[in-house]
Amino acid sequence: MLTGLPRKLLLSSRWLLFAMLVSLHLALWLGVGSIWARPLLLTHLGLFLLWQPLWRGESKLRPGSVIFIVCAGGVAMLWLNWWLLALWLSAMFALVGGRVFAFHARWLRFLYLAVMVYLLGALLLWVVPHLFETRVEIRAMTEAARNLMGVALPLMLAATLFIPQEGERAETAQAVDFFYSLLLFMLLAQLVLGSLAFMLLEHMDYPGALLRTLFTMALVLLALAWLWSPRFGFGGLQPLFSRYLLNIGTPFEGWLRQLAETAQREQSPAAFLAQATVDLIALPWLSGITWRADKDAGSLGKPSQHCIEIAVQDLRLTLYSKQAVAPSMLLHVHLLTELLGHFYQAKRREQHLREVTRLQAVYETGARLTHDLKNMLQSLLALTAIAQSREQQALPLLWRQLPVLSQRIELILSKLKAPQQEDEASLQPLAAWWENLRQRHQHHAIAWECAGALADRKIPAPLFDCVADNLIDNAGNKRLQQPGIPIRVTLREQPFSLSVCDGGSAIPALLAQQLLQTVVPSENGLGIGLYQAARWSQQLGYQLVLRENEEGSVCFELAQVHQNTI
Repeated sequence: MLTGLPRKLLLSSRWLLFAMLVSLHLALWLGVGSIWARPLLLTHLGLFLLWQPLWRGESKLRPGSVIFIVCAGGVAMLWLNWWLLALWLSAMFALVGGRVFAFHARWLRFLYLAVMVYLLGALLLWVVPHLFETRVEIRAMTEAARNLMGVALPLMLAATLFIPQEGERAETAQAVDFFYSLLLFMLLAQLVLGSLAFMLLEHMDYPGALLRTLFTMALVLLALAWLWSPRFGFGGLQPLFSRYLLNIGTPFEGWLRQLAETAQREQSPAAFLAQATVDLIALPWLSGITWRADKDAGSLGKPSQHCIEIAVQDLRLTLYSKQAVAPSMLLHVHLLTELLGHFYQAKRREQHLREVTRLQAVYETGARLTHDLKNMLQSLLALTAIAQSREQQALPLLWRQLPVLSQRIELILSKLKAPQQEDEASLQPLAAWWENLRQRHQHHAIAWECAGALADRKIPAPLFDCVADNLIDNAGNKRLQQPGIPIRVTLREQPFSLSVCDGGSAIPALLAQQLLQTVVPSENGLGIGLYQAARWSQQLGYQLVLRENEEGSVCFELAQVHQNTI
């Protein structure tokens, strides 16, 4: 569009605006009957195309746009009249008014407000009176308005040059508030047409009709402002208007609802994406869609020459529309596809989380069984040592312990077949378990204490075996480094608890804080025995804690969280 003009002139909207208004003022002053009116209005139209805030003045126009502008200008010049000028001034007033609300700079707003005052004065004091110049009272007012048009309004235009200039960035130079512009155009049209109605129906003069129309509009706006906020139990117009503006159309809302329902129904990311694209292609303005994400890819419908490519992380969508997409529709498309992409990424994270949870269950089960096997092998090693001693009590002890060992092997094999299954087969009477524990570790110098008579209580034997064997084994390893320290195992009935204490040195404070909470470094193993025992205890309603940690008294305790008999 006029690419020969310097770029600085194109970006200097202040001078373009002034030149555009001067050419318009001269055309209005001369009137529609003058031979100079049409050339001046063509000049005004050209300057308006350079200044207009709807698209950039330095951009190239397409052939279709050029044809439309030429045809519209030719029709306007051919049927030029005061009604057409009134419509054009109203449109310019609304367009300039829409820019007032788009800027925050004070002097820029003063500039556009001054231009609005000029356009309003030219419309009400010059153009509208010429629409009814056949009436006697209007003819007298036209003579009076000529002085204002010849002196006051030109001085106002000249005063706009002395308003301090503030820089407009190229991005904000094209800003227009569409809703404010539409509202201003409708208010100005109502003002003109209302004045005409009062003049014809009430037989009033133009100033009186104009004032009455202004007063009526002021009352209506005051009533709307009063009803805008909730008062006296009335909900107000603001929620209704806001809900109307947020409504983006039934097809989009329906697709959003279907998207949410698909996200709840489909667990697999691939199935969710396939169903979501099927729902998306049902929109009436789409002819086809293709997508690609990770290992998922597909297409629906037919491609067209109008395509929109959108990428949301690693999800790439190509939408084919039946016709060119408007900017407002493009904004909605980007918003909806962003939602689709976020839902798809959420499904992928859910799948990854399920895999991690499954692997964690396998890891915990494997770690638990590893420690069960270690404790069982240690018991088997102790029995082997007893058998090699050839004492008289060795054979009866082996007879008593081998069935217990066989039972533990059967439990481990059942866990390998069904890791998550905990049935009543693992429950064992407390008295029998306590006796088996004492016999299994009778070769260790351990003080066994039982506070109270053992009631007919059943306990999860694998858990108690795991905790007791780990704690006794750790205390035995500690005795190897600190010979002579006592080890005491205590079983209490009320409140029910099992504790293993040793008389060695205290556990370092930093290590004690991490113990039972996470995996800690270990010199004799992987450092996960007590951590797995603590997690297993929580799953079965027990709690393993470090009750005492002092020099000469280090005690671990396994207690029931809720005092319910198993």
